[in-house]
Amino acid sequence: MSDFAHNTPPRRSRGAISNPAKRFESLSLENDPDGTDDFEPSPVRTEFYRDATKSVLTRNSSTDVPLDLSINPYRGCEHGCVYCFARPTHEFLGFSSGLDFESRIVVKENAPELLRQELAKRSYRPEPIALSPNTDSYQPIERRLKLTRRCLEVFAECRNPVGIVTKNAFVTRDLDLLQELANYDAVNVFISVTSLDSELRRILEPRTSLPAARLRAIRELSGAGIPTGVLVAPIIPAINDHEIPKIIAAAAEAGATSAGYVILRLPHAVAPMFEEWLDQHFPDRKDKVLNQVRSMRGGELYKSQFCRRITGSGIHAEKIMQMFEIAVRSAKLNGRRHELSTANFRCPQGDQLDLF
Repeated sequence: MSDFAHNTPPRRSRGAISNPAKRFESLSLENDPDGTDDFEPSPVRTEFYRDATKSVLTRNSSTDVPLDLSINPYRGCEHGCVYCFARPTHEFLGFSSGLDFESRIVVKENAPELLRQELAKRSYRPEPIALSPNTDSYQPIERRLKLTRRCLEVFAECRNPVGIVTKNAFVTRDLDLLQELANYDAVNVFISVTSLDSELRRILEPRTSLPAARLRAIRELSGAGIPTGVLVAPIIPAINDHEIPKIIAAAAEAGATSAGYVILRLPHAVAPMFEEWLDQHFPDRKDKVLNQVRSMRGGELYKSQFCRRITGSGIHAEKIMQMFEIAVRSAKLNGRRHELSTANFRCPQGDQLDLF
């Protein structure tokens, strides 16, 4: 991988507070706390790296993942959501799950071309594909590189169904392509809304769109005939769980037709990073938050158990599910996403089918 951009201006707003040690390295660095109480850390610059990948489609057959196939044009995410479950994947690249994840972004510049090649293969059987389920496809760098838009152009050309989840209102830029896909029941979009509190958003997911902007995006997408839902994610006990009814109601008023939710997930290094975040912003609630998380994860901060990773288990998880279901019924929303269709799929025009 080679660095191809160093000119991003410094940003002070970061989700992670530090760079935790990597799982696959035996050595790590620690700051000396003596005399550092008044130390102001330097702004972290965002750097971008090329990923010379030769394939872009990944299959995940987990029973709690709605779509088996996915494509991720970006690895790492500038949004900087402190809770992001995808942070540990950055360690496979030799980076940290912390500040590195949100400031060292790996870019698959040829993702649209590789996607087109995959859809042209004789062996390809049309099925819905999740667009960037790990890291947000509409993170800030997308404004410049337009990889997500170019991927959507391929999906629209082939009429291959695609599912999108994003925390960025910038998704409305691609309204034309999304409408084209919607004509063939080949798209659904979920806008993820964590909180209606702008201040909580600022410290929890610092470079995502404002809550009001996300609701406007729901209104614009649904008004254009695009199946649009709201994803309340993640639900953090004692932080934003009380907002579930308000978020569902606001999204429904904006035009959302379906809804879903995800309980906070804290795999690997994300757990200590989130504890660090609680120490910084909610020290008085830390024990309550973590104890309730443990109550939904079999006594641990995280348990990777299929069918339970998303909703958790136990009494508190049941209460959250009931609150969500009551809110959905009250708002007259559908608890399931729009059904995607492969009936209109066509191979990329002008391409000869591959043998493999």
